[in-house]
This record gives sequence, structure tokens and C-alpha cells, in this order.
Amino acid sequence: MPRGRLRIYLGAAPGVGKTYAMLEEGQQLRSIGADVVVGFVEPHGRRPTAALVEGLETIPRRSMTHRGAAFTEMDLDAVLACRPQVALVDELAHTNVPGSRNTKRWQDVEELLDAGTDVVTTLNVQHLESLGDVVRQITGVPQRETLPDEVARRADQIELVDLEPELLRRRMLHGEIYPSDRVEAALTHYFRVGNLTALRELALLWLADRVEEGLQRYRAEHGITAPWETRERIMVALTGGPEGETLIRRAARVTARTPGSELLALHVVPSDGLVHADPAALTAQRALVESLGGSYHQTSGEDLPATLVQFAEAENVTQIVLGASRRGRLSTFLYGSVGHRTIRRSGPIDVLVVTHEHAAGESSPLRLPHPTRATGPRRFWAAMLMTAVALPALTLLLAALRDDVELAFVLVLYLLTIVVIALVGGLVPALLAALAAGLLADYYFTAPLHSLHVERTSDVLALVVFVVTAVVVGMASGTAARRTYEAVRARSEARALSRLAAALMHGEGLASLLEQVREDFGLDAVSLLAEDTEHPAAPRWHMVAGAGEDPPERPYDADVESPAADGLILAARGRSLSSDDRLVLEACAAQLVMAHVHGRLAAVAAETGLRAEAEHTRASLLLAASRDLRAPLRTADEALHRLSSLPAGPDSRPPVREVERFLATARSSVRRAVQLVTDLDDLSRLHAESLDMYPRPVDLDEVLTAVLDILGPGSQRIRCSLPEQLPDVIADAAVLTRVLAALAAEALRHAPPERPADLTAETGPGRLAILVTDGTTGDADGVVSGKQEGRTTDSVILRLSRDLAEAMGGTLAPVAALPGFAMVLTLPTAGPLASRKPA
Repeated sequence: MPRGRLRIYLGAAPGVGKTYAMLEEGQQLRSIGADVVVGFVEPHGRRPTAALVEGLETIPRRSMTHRGAAFTEMDLDAVLACRPQVALVDELAHTNVPGSRNTKRWQDVEELLDAGTDVVTTLNVQHLESLGDVVRQITGVPQRETLPDEVARRADQIELVDLEPELLRRRMLHGEIYPSDRVEAALTHYFRVGNLTALRELALLWLADRVEEGLQRYRAEHGITAPWETRERIMVALTGGPEGETLIRRAARVTARTPGSELLALHVVPSDGLVHADPAALTAQRALVESLGGSYHQTSGEDLPATLVQFAEAENVTQIVLGASRRGRLSTFLYGSVGHRTIRRSGPIDVLVVTHEHAAGESSPLRLPHPTRATGPRRFWAAMLMTAVALPALTLLLAALRDDVELAFVLVLYLLTIVVIALVGGLVPALLAALAAGLLADYYFTAPLHSLHVERTSDVLALVVFVVTAVVVGMASGTAARRTYEAVRARSEARALSRLAAALMHGEGLASLLEQVREDFGLDAVSLLAEDTEHPAAPRWHMVAGAGEDPPERPYDADVESPAADGLILAARGRSLSSDDRLVLEACAAQLVMAHVHGRLAAVAAETGLRAEAEHTRASLLLAASRDLRAPLRTADEALHRLSSLPAGPDSRPPVREVERFLATARSSVRRAVQLVTDLDDLSRLHAESLDMYPRPVDLDEVLTAVLDILGPGSQRIRCSLPEQLPDVIADAAVLTRVLAALAAEALRHAPPERPADLTAETGPGRLAILVTDGTTGDADGVVSGKQEGRTTDSVILRLSRDLAEAMGGTLAPVAALPGFAMVLTLPTAGPLASRKPA
């Protein structure tokens, strides 16, 4: 069955006419034969709105009672049973009365949509969850009923019902929105012109963003890359150089001239020979962009103009603002300026090149392209060192053997050296070595010697062929070296990413993953930073996890930063990274985000489980407490009732003996109830880990003596069977006395009048088992061997005794094999057995 369609009438405030518009649409649909029902409509006493309900089939509301008050809600089952084509459901963000099938009305609407019913509904912008804090700042009124933005964004159609603030206030004065007794307060508080204007702007902006999302989705689905100038988007390209502030302010002025335009700033990690950007300068430029209302972005790319245009097309940018080139003449001649290459690629996107004081001029020095990009700086400088050492050494050796070698042999040796240099350092060292070798061969091995003049034509041709061959072989060898370097680098990058992925799959913590990233990239410290959007007054960034010494706590404290996700940044301190390294770091950052998200989900799941367990424990404790308290309170109530009903004696007073007996019974019952409340309080403190406990070696004889003293006369009905030798147990003496006294009291309460309760102890490896029974049957055999089976101890005193025993490192469990009351307390022992002292 196809899913129904959702249509929302969005308003900036109550009274703009959302419900009226919804009912008008319902009447129009009914007039063309559609099956329309009113699931829920709240006219709020407005007669024009109520009049529109007439003629529409209305599903009767469901009556509910909550805390003694009567309420009505939409009868979801009745609407589903009707299977209408269209259902009109007012107030999408409404919270249902407790006891309803769903907590929120939008969940009811989801069920209708899943059943294939189209739904027309209403919503005020202040009920959107993402705008709750903004609305509270504007109006001073917190919104208790909110709707997740995603629910509204999934709507098939959203129509804005707009009304001028003055017209809305006029409707309020005429009593068309609120009753007369609420009009004055509403006009002076919520319905002030400033509030209504701000809410109206929020609604327009939110809907505009939603329309923009739909447009971008349409462009992506249809493969449209050319910008559509639905609104001006000005993007300024930042290199981190000193001209950045000038470019940002110029782009901001262009943005300000066009209402509704948007400012973006993009920094592409350079890979074209310019020095890496200063992190401090980029941080300052980012702060400037954000202070001017723009957004800052960062990406990496091999080709700077291609990356700029690709980003601009993806973001539907209409203008790109660039700074005039800071390159020297040679670099511009070889590669062309970034501005010219961007203009050639930009297509319909306008490119504005802004001059600045740092642009290269006529007197700018020549600047060679960066030579280490092909094979890395280490291999490049190693090849340069080989050129400076190997060629002179080879020349000296061959010069000493000049009479025995020919020019062809010399050139072959030089060519071999050039190939080795090219394989090590790439093209640039190979070209330098080829030119140097040609000059050395001419100077030392062609007539006339020690001169660059060449007499024989054959030698000239040989040298020319040698230089050309050396250049071609050097270029080929350099290309092979570059490919080899790229392959090795790709293999190391893949190894680093696979190691990180494997560690992520094995569930390693975020700190461990960050440490692995730090080691792979040779950094001093790495941290994952999250932007704090919930507490504006707090510092903007906080560190989720870090590795290394003094990890950066803010993006501008780092030497390298890589955006990981919305509100997350991977910051690093240490060596400067190349553009290739930054690309790998971005991939690692994405995996770290996955680990962070998984960790948060696991923490939420664990917290939810703990909360559910705590709620279950609390509910069972309250149930046990109510049951345990009922008996002594009932006994006390009966004793007091009988006391009040005693017949008077000859002196008009009840018999003293009877009065004392009933008072003693009442006092005993009340004391028992008080003890139960105390036990419940101690149990809560124990669960909250606020009950002090001091485990130490304890003599069981001393504890049993204290227990018998607590029981008083009842101790005479307890039979103790203890072995001759007992080890000390590890326990808190006071807590152990309390537990054993409680168990003995329960055993006496369950024991038949003619039989005493039993307390038996049995030792085992590293522990001592104490069996307390009501004396009906059984012995302690098997207590230590583990034959006991746990049953739930659902009374407060037994629950407290069990938790206290576990807090001391022991256990307390019922013995299923024995009838009646039978509990076994197991405690760890302190050491070797001690001989029992004679009584």
C-alpha cells in the first residue's frame, strides 16, 4: 500500500488562519468527491472556523480521564477504521493525554500515513524543536510541546499561512483569537509587534531553507551542476595569506548589496607550491567570516581551480572572489595563475579577482615551483646530494683514467648515474644532473680539454645526443620514481586506514584510535573537538578525546585541523602535513566520527538499560515495602482499635493489663514499620553508593554474640551449630551483625513454636557459608558446594541484607532444596583457620 502524503499549514503564531485554511482545503476536496474526514479540529471558539467543519464527516473524539480530569483526544482507531482518503488533523505538535497509544500527535499522523491516508495538518513555527531556544529568547515563553524538525521536513508539501503583525493584533482586539479576558495580556506580552515580526521571519527563513533543500535535492537527482541564481551565493577563496582579510571584507560588501544573499569562505589545502597557510591567520579569517554572518569551509584538492569550481557548483555559488596571484613570473608562466585557470573552468559562475598589496608585481622575484612534490622532500634532497657528490667523484675518477677510456664510455657512466639520481629524486634532480654531466664531459673529456669549446663535430653531436638522451631517460626515470613513490604512499595510506578500520571493528576506544592516528602521521598530539551548541555561554569547543602530550583544546591551538563532521574537528599539533597527508587525515577523521557516534550510541543504550533496571528495581522495592509495611500497620491499627473498644471496669477505666498488652503490640508494630522505612532508606543509600562500609577481618564469634544480644529473649530459640575451628571473615562488623540479626529474626518469625531456628556454619576453600533456617528440616550439606538455587528475595529486609552482603564481597541466596525459610550467607575468609575459644 503506498504511503499517504502529508501537507502542513505552517504559521508564525496562533490566529494567523492555519486551521481555517486546512478546513477550506477539506471543503474543496469534499466538493470534488474526495473522502474527507475530520480526525481532530480545535476551533478555539472561533465561529468562522467552526462553521467550516459543517458538512465534513467528523470522527467523534475519544474521552479520557487523567488525574481526575476529563479530556478528549483524536480516536486514532476510529479514523483508521474509516480508511478515508484525506484526514484533517489539527495541531501536529500536540502532546496526547497519558494513556494514549502514542505520546505525540505526530506519531498518530505517522500511523495514518503508513495506512495510506493523506493528512492535512497545522503547525506553528515555535513548536519546531530546533527553534525552541530562539523562540524562548524572543518571547520569554518556553515551548513545552515541540516537534522534531525531521517530521516537518519529511512533509510532501508545506504552505506558509502569513499575516501582517498589525493585522494579527487587530484580529486579537476584535476577539477573533482569544477571549476578551486574555486579549490585553496577550497584546502586551506574546503578541507584541517585535515578537510577531521575529516569529514571522523565523517561519519564512525556515521554509526558505526547506525549499532550498528541495532544490538541491532536485539538482542532484537530475545531475544539474550549473548554478541556478535563485539567490546570490558569494564564495571567497582563502589561502591563509595576508590578503585574506581584504578578500573577506570585499566579498562581505558584495553580499550586503544583495538582500538574501549568502557568504561562504573556502580554504583549499594548497598543493601547487605555495607555502602552507598559517593556522593562526586562518583562524582569524574564519572568525572574521563568521562575525560577518558567513560560513567557513575547508577541503583538500590536487588541482586548486578545479576544487574551487567543484565546490562552487555543489553549493550553487554564483560568484567566486579570488585574490590576485602572489606567484612569481616563472611560476605563473609555467602553470598560469589560479585566477585565469579558475575563469576558464568556471562557466556561468562569475569570478571576481581582487587586487591587494601582497599581489605579485613587476618587481616580484622569480619563484620556482616546489620540487619535492613528486617523491617527497627526503628523496629529493638525497638525490640533490648525490648530484653534488657522485658527479664530481665520478669525474675525478674518469679524469685519472682519461688515457684509457673513450668519450662514449664516459657518457654511458654519466648516463647511469643520472638514471640512479632520477630514480631516487625524480625529474628535477635528473635534469640538473643531466646538464651538469654534459658540462663536465665537455670540460674534461672533449678536445680542447678544460674548455667548453669543442673542436670535433662528432664530439658536439655526441654531447647533444647525450644531453637529450639523459633528459629523456631522466624524465622517464623520474616518472617511474614518482609512480613508485605514489604506489608506496598509497600502500602506506591504505595500511593506515585499514589498521584504523580494524581497530574500530574491534571496539577500541576513541583515545586508542587517536593515538594510532598520531603515530601513523608522526604528530605530537591529536584531539577530536566538538562544538558546544547547547550552552552558548560556555567555551565554544570542548575536547571529546585526545592523544599525545598536551592535545589541542581549540582549533586555533592546532597546527593542522581537519573537519570531521558537523560540529566535529580533528585537530593536530606537530609537523606540517602535505595535501596528500591531509586527504588521508580527512578519511581518518571520518572513521573517528563513526567511532564517536558508535560510542555515544553505546553509552545511550547502556544508560537506558541502567535506567530501566533502576526503574524496575525501584518499582519492585516500592511494591515490597508496601507489602511489608501493610502487616505491622494493620497489626498496630487492630491493637489500637481493640484498645479503644475495651469495656470499662467498675472504676470506669479499662483493665490496665489489657491496655498495656495492646499498647505493647501497637508499639512493637510501629517500631517494625519504622525499621522497615529505615531499611528502605539504607537500601536507597546503598544503591547510591553513599553508605559507608569498612571491610576487615572479623571474628564470627564476636558477631554472633552481638546478634544474640540484639535478639534479646528470642535468642533462646536459636540453635547454633559451629565447627571447632572458624576463620575470620572479611566484612564490616556492624553490617554483618545487622545482616545476621535480620536473618535470625526472620527465621524466628517463620519457625514453628515447638522448634528453634537453626544457624549453621560450614567452611570451604576461601569462604565461609552460614545457613539460617526456621528449623523445620534440613541441614547444611551442600551449602558450600553450590547446590543452592537463587530465588527472588522480594521483602525489603531480605533485599537489603542481600545487597549488604554483596557490598561486602559475599552473597546471600535462598536454598531451594530446603522447605520453609532457608537462607545461606557466604563470605570470603581472611586466612587460615583459628581454633575456637572455649566458651
